[in-house]
Amino acid sequence: MYIRDATGRSTRKEADLNGKAYSRRDERRILDVLGGGLLKDFPNPERIGCPGADVLKKIASHEMPLSEADKWLDHLGSCSPCYADFKRFRETFERQRRQRWLAAAAGILLAVGVLGWALLHKRNESFVAQTAVLDLRDRSVARGGQPTPGEQPLELSRAVKHLDVYLPLGSAEGPYELRIAPIGGTAVVATSGVASLKDGVTSIETAVDLSSASSGRYVLQVRRPNSEWNSYPLLLR
Repeated sequence: MYIRDATGRSTRKEADLNGKAYSRRDERRILDVLGGGLLKDFPNPERIGCPGADVLKKIASHEMPLSEADKWLDHLGSCSPCYADFKRFRETFERQRRQRWLAAAAGILLAVGVLGWALLHKRNESFVAQTAVLDLRDRSVARGGQPTPGEQPLELSRAVKHLDVYLPLGSAEGPYELRIAPIGGTAVVATSGVASLKDGVTSIETAVDLSSASSGRYVLQVRRPNSEWNSYPLLLR
């Protein structure tokens, strides 16, 4: 292959081009050949021997194998109009490639964002589904281990992991003990929490594990440490 430099001298370089794809090294070699004043040093107003716009576009966009493009390099190295066209096509190709890359990157970021939102939303839904409120504000207070006879039981799912207990009106803030037990039986849950007053409601937030409990009637018991239990009927589902 003969390559013409900016002074018009030709040098011979050998390369195995058959079936070879463009590499960064190849591209740098081509640009070195075509650089150095080619835009003005080799006028060809009659466009003698020019390969045409289609060939230049394919070379600029890497659509033409280097083995085929090689035969045009001598001409491109000695024709300012062809080099100007090649340079313009190459800039367009690089701009479009960057735009495609940015679009792909934006699509990936969007997909990751949507997936993250979906996972967070699912997690929040799961947390909400596993959280229950037991409202004791309007409940009658039954001292001791037995709830008030005939009172409608509170209902609670055995899948609940987080419990928010609204204490009776006038309850004090501070530490409390809670337990859930079958009527006359041993507690299946025994926990504690600190009651706090917010928006006029004194409540306790605590974690529970009811997975080992059977469905049926139970008693929810709440008390201040070393005080008597207050009992409320509870139905586990």
